[in-house]
Amino acid sequence: MHYEAMAQDALRGVVKAALKRAAAPGGLPGAHHFYITFKTDAAGVSGPTDLLGKYPDEMTIVLQHQYWDLAPGETFFSVTLQFGGQPKRLSIPYAAVTRFYDPSVQFLLQFEAPPAAIADARPQPAPPAEVEDPSAEPVAGETKIVSLDQFRKK
Repeated sequence: MHYEAMAQDALRGVVKAALKRAAAPGGLPGAHHFYITFKTDAAGVSGPTDLLGKYPDEMTIVLQHQYWDLAPGETFFSVTLQFGGQPKRLSIPYAAVTRFYDPSVQFLLQFEAPPAAIADARPQPAPPAEVEDPSAEPVAGETKIVSLDQFRKK
């Protein structure tokens, strides 16, 4: 029956519903904000090649104060974020999401990683040096989340 896969799909529906609320007029209520980790090599992920090339396996984005044009669809969502002071649009299938976290209420969903895209033509450079965020509290066995606040112009 593949109950585990059905449960994963149902929980990805929670991610979709949360993004739809964030995209509604008024945006995210209160202190809510999202850390969304996804597999950059998953089928259907699209964005600037230079950006995705910096993260050949996995990437975490933060939806808090500076995001634009959030468009949650039925099978994927799109959003514009700033990277290096430049707006860049990403489209991410819900199936590519591996982690969804709202630290304001300590709500975390983790998903099994999707299979990598079969024909990924992006170059695979060496991973960049890690930037530590002292406010991030890594969970044992998890990758660190890097806050984008340190890269924003104040």
